[in-house]
Amino acid sequence: MGKNRSEDIRSIVMTGHGGSGKTSLTEAMLFTNGNITRMGTVENGNMVSDFSSEEHKRQISINSSLITMERAEKTVYVLDAPGYADFIGEMRSAMRVADSAAIVVSGLHGVEVQTGKAWEFAEDFQCPVIFYISKLSRENSDFERILGEIRDELTDKAMPLFLPIGKEAGFKGVVDVLARKAYIYKGDGSADYHEEDVPADMADMVSEARESLIENIVEADDELMMMYLEGDEISDEELHKALRKAVSERTIFPVVPGSSTINVGVSQFLDSVISALPSPLESRPRSAMKGEEEVSVSPDPEGEFSALCFKIMVDPYVGKLSFLRVNSGTLTTDQPLYNVNREEEERISSFKQMTGKEGNDLKEVVTGDIVAIPKLHSTHVGDTLSVKGSKLLYPPIQFPKPVYSVALEARSRADEDKLSTSLHRMLEEDPTLHFKKNIETGDSVLSGMGDLHLDIVLARIKERYGIELDTHTPQVPYRETIRKTAKAQGKHKKQSGGRGQYGDVHIEFSPLPRGEGFQFEDKIVGGAIPKGYIPAVEKGLKEILPKGVLAGFPTVDFKASLVFGSYHDVDSSEMAFKIASHLAFKKGMMEASPVLLEPIVNVEVVVPEEYLGDVMGDFNSRRGRIMGIDSKGRLQVVKAQVPLSEMFRYAIILRSMTSGRGNFSMEHSHYEDVPEEITKKVIAARKEALEEE
Repeated sequence: MGKNRSEDIRSIVMTGHGGSGKTSLTEAMLFTNGNITRMGTVENGNMVSDFSSEEHKRQISINSSLITMERAEKTVYVLDAPGYADFIGEMRSAMRVADSAAIVVSGLHGVEVQTGKAWEFAEDFQCPVIFYISKLSRENSDFERILGEIRDELTDKAMPLFLPIGKEAGFKGVVDVLARKAYIYKGDGSADYHEEDVPADMADMVSEARESLIENIVEADDELMMMYLEGDEISDEELHKALRKAVSERTIFPVVPGSSTINVGVSQFLDSVISALPSPLESRPRSAMKGEEEVSVSPDPEGEFSALCFKIMVDPYVGKLSFLRVNSGTLTTDQPLYNVNREEEERISSFKQMTGKEGNDLKEVVTGDIVAIPKLHSTHVGDTLSVKGSKLLYPPIQFPKPVYSVALEARSRADEDKLSTSLHRMLEEDPTLHFKKNIETGDSVLSGMGDLHLDIVLARIKERYGIELDTHTPQVPYRETIRKTAKAQGKHKKQSGGRGQYGDVHIEFSPLPRGEGFQFEDKIVGGAIPKGYIPAVEKGLKEILPKGVLAGFPTVDFKASLVFGSYHDVDSSEMAFKIASHLAFKKGMMEASPVLLEPIVNVEVVVPEEYLGDVMGDFNSRRGRIMGIDSKGRLQVVKAQVPLSEMFRYAIILRSMTSGRGNFSMEHSHYEDVPEEITKKVIAARKEALEEE
């Protein structure tokens, strides 16, 4: 492949619900285009875009993969993104850089949860969309029904460019609505078809669809609108040009029917990608910051080079591959690359046009190219790459927050030493992963988008680095506080010959509003305790705060007022007053009506309407409070507040409860008192755990 011209590039991200047929469509496109001689299948693990061992093992797409193909003298970049909620970050990052999106909708199941999420992302990025209604050769598939769902639940601007000929097992071809031509396939899985007149029984339907499509197309062009209203003939060339404009401006969302497994309609879909979707020069400008100023970067091949790194992949043979989309300018391999975020130069060995795991080298990239660069050292996902001296920064990719966590334990000391390095590399490759050493609980917590996501991450760590890890449910970061005011004396007196130890404090403990933390007040008058010892009292309290009197959890939201005390000229010391403050804390807290606090999270669940009752009932069983319910087409959005302790396995439970059709997000809200019966269980469990340690 030689140098590209920006006007001859198309880039598209394949999105949709898991199992809707995105990867099968990508494979059929490669076969139809002559890039491969036979189509692989998910079951056989031989598809071009699903090439990792975990994808073969689990028979699902896990990573977004880049496919490059040449068709009609155009370079088409296809980003095949996973459709499962656990890997939604891959879909979002690919949508950020592609010029268009294909939303694949199952001809059987219609608009599902992740279909809606793909549409939501396209709305976020103002990305043109083409719909592909898949699996139309399958029993119970129905093009008209699914088109109706798309119009009702996503957009009423969805317009068929093609209509299916035949239904279910009789699906054998498509009709070009604008050209009024029928394409009948051999039905043997080959890409071969022949042209015919529109079937007589479809003539009225095609005429109606054509009239509706033309009415929507001419709205994008004032001149054509006048011609249409005056009854003048509009040429096919003028219509196709206006269609491209309407699609680019998101006033029309084309719909193409097909069946990838029998390869019907795939050729027309590919041609529609080239003819109806925008080139990089027609694509949306990209927003960026230049210092404090927000700027819009035009897709100009003659402008300053700038690109966004949207993905990092570790290849067992090549090493680290950084994937980037060129937003402006041109660059050759003999020019230095500059990471604006890290303020570091990067050396380019080659630009690789990827097709699955295989790559072809390029010497030059232009605006709109999507390529991989091996062995960039400082570059991370979301970094802006440009030329030295550039101040242009693209905003980082906003990834969804993790919803599932496990605590990690290495099986050996050697594995523990290697764990930090391996996790750092995994986090670099997957921005939806989070890792945190919880100081309050001591857990090493790995968080991601679901149990499947984390299972795969742990499998990769074992495969790549040979590290064996055990996992368990993380300790809930409970806290303790008090509900009333109490005063306590702490007196530390020790004399055993020679210099002794003496510290005596009277401290009043009183509750503070939630979130206020710890406050210390010195109310000593008349020199009952010398000024030099008072900081030791405060320090002693801060030392013992992490070990509350109920169950050894951190104590928060209270005020300690040092009101009185005594000292000894010879035996008093800072250490003695610290110990005295510990004694006062333990006694005073027990008398101040201590209570356990638990974290409460805001949860938002999106499910099809038929699962609404199950979800609400399940929240009630989890001590949750329903805060509201909204509708999004056939989907219901349930907002609730739930104790974190009830949410650790929710990703698994929701998937089971909704047959994989529900997803959710959550974030910390606040702390609340733990009910008494739960408090007893937590204290007993904590005591047992501390004894084992």
